Amino acid sequence: MSRIAEGTSKLSKSQKEASPNSPKSRLHHLNIRFQSPADELRIELTRKSLHLLILFCIPLLDISPMLPVFALIAGMLLYSISEILRHRGFDVPIISSITERAARRRDSNHFVWGPITLALGALFSLLIFDPLQAKVAILALGLGDSFSSLIGKSFGRIPMPLSGGKSVEGSVLCFAIVLLAVYLLTGRFMASMIIALATTFAEFWPTKDWDNILIPLAAGIVASFIL
Repeated sequence: MSRIAEGTSKLSKSQKEASPNSPKSRLHHLNIRFQSPADELRIELTRKSLHLLILFCIPLLDISPMLPVFALIAGMLLYSISEILRHRGFDVPIISSITERAARRRDSNHFVWGPITLALGALFSLLIFDPLQAKVAILALGLGDSFSSLIGKSFGRIPMPLSGGKSVEGSVLCFAIVLLAVYLLTGRFMASMIIALATTFAEFWPTKDWDNILIPLAAGIVASFIL
């Protein structure tokens, strides 16, 4: 009887640890089965708030060309280690909880690539383009993608075909915000308009997290020809 009781106790303990409501299991598996529109908006706000942090590369670039490069590489390494540990069942303070709050349904049970592609987009911009063009690319990445997504989720009513669910409202704001930001940086209206068009075109396609690389490269390449 004591062995049966002991076995039952171990089984109960195992089930409790494996419960999807336990923090460790929740962080490890990110088993996201349903998200309401309110959940999706909250997640998008969290994601795009983090997205905007990439703009800190611009003042760092003014201090030293290599400073944002080292910061991005260090950030990618730290995040990758935390994701590997999370998949092995370890809770990394702060980073794992932020990952959980920003995870979308498609991230369920997967390595969350968004922060990596975001850092790579900025890193490629810094390594490929000159400082002004790199700043333009990072502005397009940090502002255009962030605000278009938030407005599209919140107020988007007119869907755009072939875009994977993106809206006209989000794309219009992407164009407007990049136009304004690049114009304030360069003082060149026509060049800013062309760069904003290129950014909006790159943001339009349903490339998932890989738009974090496509958008700054598109903006930077166009900027390299006209600035």
